[in-house]
Amino acid sequence: MNIDINMADNIAIITINRPGSLNALNKQTLQEISEALCDAENNASVRVIIITGSGEKSFVAGADIKEFAAYTTAEAMEMSRKGQVAVFDKIENLSKPVIAAINGFALGGGLELALACHIRYASENARLGLPEVTLGLIPGYGGTQRLPKLVGKGVANEIIFSAKMITALKAKEIGLVNEVFGLSELMEKTKELAATIAKNSPLAIRAAIAVVNASDTGSGFEKEMEAFSRLFEAADKKEGVAAFLAKRKPHFQ
Repeated sequence: MNIDINMADNIAIITINRPGSLNALNKQTLQEISEALCDAENNASVRVIIITGSGEKSFVAGADIKEFAAYTTAEAMEMSRKGQVAVFDKIENLSKPVIAAINGFALGGGLELALACHIRYASENARLGLPEVTLGLIPGYGGTQRLPKLVGKGVANEIIFSAKMITALKAKEIGLVNEVFGLSELMEKTKELAATIAKNSPLAIRAAIAVVNASDTGSGFEKEMEAFSRLFEAADKKEGVAAFLAKRKPHFQ
């Protein structure tokens, strides 16, 4: 196994565990992440998912270059398509929030993995970048599409064209990560956020993920209205309102 999975207290933690290669992504690792995501989504007790890397040096240092070095155009297309559909798009559109705990290098496919997550926390030692152009390539797991939405086209172009690594503090400054913590605090703070989210309505969060993802389409406002109105018939809304009126904490099922 190239990943470890821990499920407790409504939180699933997926840890990429290839320390000898700084947790680089290969076919097997991507497949295992995909399977772990499916398991977490189908597990009713899981309400939030955290993705992180093993050790203190690296979240994910990129794709495993040795694995794809000799790929043909067709093989590269299949690699990109399969990775996007099975992992990166799946994360972005999962019905449960996914938080990246970036504990070190997040480069190439590693940064693309973090970009696909709904929220990103980073440690102070994190370094982020998309170095693909130094290999004569470009990001192939959605980096050219997701990064501009977060930081703007000009900043995204600078990061992609220069292939420079940026610090965690710079990443927070440009909106690439939400918060930065000391390495020893990162998982504690990430779990605190996950626990806070897990207390809220799963149905409402599922709807929020879908409509936020639709915000860059022409139908975002309509989808928000539809989702908002549908929730009025849901048990979660009835419990939430009843709890508010009774001045007690809600118990969402």
